[in-house]
Amino acid sequence: MKKRVLLPLGGVIAAAGLAAAAVAVPAQAAPKNTSSTKLATVADVSDVLSFWTENAGANLKAADPYGMETKAVPKHVSKGGPSASDGKPGVVPAIGDEKKTTSTSKNVNLPRTVGRVFFTIGNGLYSCSASSVQSQYRNLVATAGHCVYDTETNSAVVKRWIFVPGYYDGKAPWGIYVGKQAFTHYDFDVYEDGDRDYAFVTVYNGILRDYDKHVWVDAGRLGDKVGGQGLAYNQKVGSPVFVFGYPASAHDDGNYVFSGEKLKWCYGKPFFPVAEASVKADEQIGLKCSMTGGSSGGPWILKYSSARRIGYINGVTSLGGDTDGNGRSDLITSPYFDGETYGVYKAAYSLWSGSIVRKDGTLGITEVHS
Repeated sequence: MKKRVLLPLGGVIAAAGLAAAAVAVPAQAAPKNTSSTKLATVADVSDVLSFWTENAGANLKAADPYGMETKAVPKHVSKGGPSASDGKPGVVPAIGDEKKTTSTSKNVNLPRTVGRVFFTIGNGLYSCSASSVQSQYRNLVATAGHCVYDTETNSAVVKRWIFVPGYYDGKAPWGIYVGKQAFTHYDFDVYEDGDRDYAFVTVYNGILRDYDKHVWVDAGRLGDKVGGQGLAYNQKVGSPVFVFGYPASAHDDGNYVFSGEKLKWCYGKPFFPVAEASVKADEQIGLKCSMTGGSSGGPWILKYSSARRIGYINGVTSLGGDTDGNGRSDLITSPYFDGETYGVYKAAYSLWSGSIVRKDGTLGITEVHS
């Protein structure tokens, strides 16, 4: 198993004041810079679920944290901010937040939307982090591009992709959501451009196992079950963000502070730009944070309301590492969310997935969506 020094984590950009929130995603044509690939058909779902749930979920516990390969640590190369020349700042409200509300809280309540992603590449078992995000059919997940695309072979998407919101010590409290279709930026799909290291994945309805009756149970739509964060793009860099994820790797000094079994968070003000040439990253966002591998794909949430557990995803963890040479990870990064990010999101926003559990508890097509 190759050692990955650079970790996949999340990045964010914030603004002192967000642009006016739109209740519905503004209409625009699907962008030419979007790549999409099927992750699993209904016929594949039985194998995917059996693989991850058999033997009391042993494969979930065995998954290794996944990150983009590099021997260097990204560096903050200069001061300044990204250009938003491709459009004005914009936001999409979170599920339940379509009508703007305000609230305050001194406690940090963890979001229900965040969970772990599991997938396979060849014989390898891997994990990342991700979050439910607003969409028309409440079936969309935001994560890192390298958590859906096989950067090892540069040839295809990963296999047996699932999202487990609220994952905790091997448990799936709100069900398992099998990935249906992955959307990435063309430049990441084709060139593995680190500045486009994000993805949006449509998922089928969640599935739970009734072990007494030996049947599967439909857990419902992801957004109905755990909610969905909003999305922000073309924002100024510097406003504080919360970053959530499931770090699992040891620090470079061998210290295992994290296990990947519990959700962790960091908080701070992002800075720009951060670069790492080995993964073609020139303009990522950086944040001081000690998360390690496994955090990749975790959301960077702007304007997070601890009381309501929602805000605006403004980045996803991409890289990370030890910048001061003490053997401890101290930096994570994210691609900057701009108008092209929004375009990829918009391409996935209105696609339906549906249930894959029949009334008799078997898996298969249950209805046709018109």
